[in-house]
Amino acid sequence: MAAARQVLCLWALLGVPRVRCEPIRYSVAEEGESGSVVADVAEDLGLAPAQLSARHAHIVSPAGRHRFRFERGTGRLVLAERLDREQMCGRSPTCTLAFELLLADPLQFFPIEVSVEDINDHSPVFPDERVTFKILETSNPGSRFPLDLAQDLDIGSNDVQTYGIHPENKYFSVSFQSHSESDNVLELILQQSLDREEQPEMDFTLIATDGGIPPRTGSTLIHIIVLDVNDNAPTFTQKVYIGQILENAPVNSVVLQVVARDADVGINGDILYQFRQVISQSLSSFMIDPSSGELRIVKPLDFEVAQKHELSVRAVDGGGLSALCKVLVEVVDVNDNAPEVVVSSFINPLPENAGPGTVVALFSVTDKDSGVNGEISCALEEQLSFSLKPAFKNYYELVTVSTLDREERAQHIVVVTAADAGSPPLTTTHTFTVDISDVNDNAPVFNQTSYIMFVHENNVPALLVGAVNATDRDAGSNAKVSYSLVPAHPAEQEPCSCVSVNSENGHVFVLRPLDYEQLKQLEVVVSATDAGSPALSSNVTVRLMVVDENDNAPLVLHPAQDSSPPSSELVPAWAEAGDLVGKVVAVDADSGQNSWLSYELLKATEPGLFAVGAQSGEVCLRRPLTDRDTVNQKLIVLVRDNGRPPLSATAVLSVLLLNGLWDSHLPQQSSAAEYEDSSLTTYLIVSLVFVSLLFLVSAVAFVACKVCKRKDLSSGHVLYGASNVQSYVANGAAAGTLPHTYCYELSLTTGSGNSEFKFLKPILPSLTMQHCSTEVADNGAKLIPPLPITVGDSDFESPGMQPGAQFNGF
Repeated sequence: MAAARQVLCLWALLGVPRVRCEPIRYSVAEEGESGSVVADVAEDLGLAPAQLSARHAHIVSPAGRHRFRFERGTGRLVLAERLDREQMCGRSPTCTLAFELLLADPLQFFPIEVSVEDINDHSPVFPDERVTFKILETSNPGSRFPLDLAQDLDIGSNDVQTYGIHPENKYFSVSFQSHSESDNVLELILQQSLDREEQPEMDFTLIATDGGIPPRTGSTLIHIIVLDVNDNAPTFTQKVYIGQILENAPVNSVVLQVVARDADVGINGDILYQFRQVISQSLSSFMIDPSSGELRIVKPLDFEVAQKHELSVRAVDGGGLSALCKVLVEVVDVNDNAPEVVVSSFINPLPENAGPGTVVALFSVTDKDSGVNGEISCALEEQLSFSLKPAFKNYYELVTVSTLDREERAQHIVVVTAADAGSPPLTTTHTFTVDISDVNDNAPVFNQTSYIMFVHENNVPALLVGAVNATDRDAGSNAKVSYSLVPAHPAEQEPCSCVSVNSENGHVFVLRPLDYEQLKQLEVVVSATDAGSPALSSNVTVRLMVVDENDNAPLVLHPAQDSSPPSSELVPAWAEAGDLVGKVVAVDADSGQNSWLSYELLKATEPGLFAVGAQSGEVCLRRPLTDRDTVNQKLIVLVRDNGRPPLSATAVLSVLLLNGLWDSHLPQQSSAAEYEDSSLTTYLIVSLVFVSLLFLVSAVAFVACKVCKRKDLSSGHVLYGASNVQSYVANGAAAGTLPHTYCYELSLTTGSGNSEFKFLKPILPSLTMQHCSTEVADNGAKLIPPLPITVGDSDFESPGMQPGAQFNGF
């Protein structure tokens, strides 16, 4: 029935969050073996054993932790050790062990009280094995002689119930009166008068029997000595003496003094004081002066162990008469016990993503003192991240009040101070070292916003060109960074295949040789990813700059070096020093100073006749032509870049000197040009005046004038006769410089002695002389009829030709 009431009370209080108001009570007999089942707590709580195991049910009270054990698998409360009620509670009427059953998740307390029931496991014990009484022979029947009670550590019905004498005799009987547990009287009663002369001494056994089943007994030997008359027994001034003493009083301090008086004189009036031999732990803490009756302490007292001590003092005179009194010593509490902090649970390490309100630790605070000395308050020392929250009775929760960041602070030292209300107060500190475990909440960060690396072209494969470095503020695997290439743009499928990055140390390698002329720079994106779950990453741009090397020799564009036969530059006989003969045009695929070109005349048929511009590549005459100069000149020009080491190329120029061929006709050419210019102007004016009057007349007149002009030019303005030209060509052919026949047209202007030439493509490889129609030049000069000159099969073009001067070959 009691268990049923406990279950009903349990269900009625389950609605209260976390804590039951009424404890669950059980009882167990003392001396039970370790492992004995006390109760089925799971059944009484209405919870399955699996639930208790999942919620980490355990005992948290220090009193119950050592004496009981909770089996999560079965939900039963069992003994952890053999219980001795007398050792734990002495002769206290009740012996209750209180503790709490804690369910951690969610937090819930169930107070439990286990009452330890007494069994008859102790026999009565008399203080002395032999008690001697000196009784006057004149003692009247009915005289009473106090006896020391037998002590039985058991209580209740298992305590001493009856006393008897064995063997029975006619002189004495035993009277036992039980008023209360602390006020029992055992007396030896004289039944008839003694006669010392008949029997001066007698012995018998006093037997004490308890009420256990089966009963236990204890005995002591009573020795009676019959004395002569001593008719006054000692008398105490008080029946009960009460004294108080501080628990921290020094040893040998006087508690109080008992006083007894005897009306007799002499030896029968001399009183000695002694403790009544009763089995009590209090006797070991006190002593009494036999002559003065002063009660002193012989060892420190402890209010928390015993709040009061009850003693019995006997006063015995010299004739053997005695009297008893009771001494009650009250121990006054002193604030001599600091609070105690007992940790029930502690979560360490604590993840840094734990939210505010997370329970870090659960602990209880107790103080053995009483009254205000046992009133406790708890506080934290300068802690902003944690706070204390009362949980149940004297339990407190240490909870977080703000978010935690391991990167800012990896460890928190939380000091809990418990202080009592005594004067002066006593304090106890307990330190919780809370380690913050890492959570992957920081992405890797590169030490630069971007990287620029340089590599020389034509590099060796797998060349190390630099390294990227990223750090992660997290710890452990969350801070382990690996590197990889990712596409620079979302549309790209794969990153560049010519660059690679070491996943462990971030070293950047160029996997194949690069060509500056094809690729001047390259951008790749490197991603740094940590090993957390989920992983975090960040990207950085790496710009790879290709450094130019002097790996391209100059390329000659003009004159073309692959033409066969090579082209030739024509130099007229009237050319003067400084006139442009031709120009070497070259380019270099390199850049910077590797592409700066310089020109040098390496070899020439006439070394002193020509000069080459070092920067422009222009070939000029250094002196006028002479008849002694070879007609066919060959020049080799060296083109060199400015690289280290420099690279070079050569250009071959063929120059044809026209010695003495055109000198005598230069004035005629000038007058013919002037005549042609003036005639054209005249006819243009006439044509403009008469065009509106008579178109046909003007047309006929214009045709007639053109016919007349053509006749005049053909009869009076020929540079050379056919015979002269043919002889010159024959001479050139004989020299081996003009193997083929070409027809050229030369247009000269005023001051054309310094003009440049432009050679056009031949159209008829014939030695037959052809007449070209005369045309008006841009400056009004008459064009000279074409001359057939044999110079070869190749096309010639002089890049140094001045405007208005043309030399065309057919």
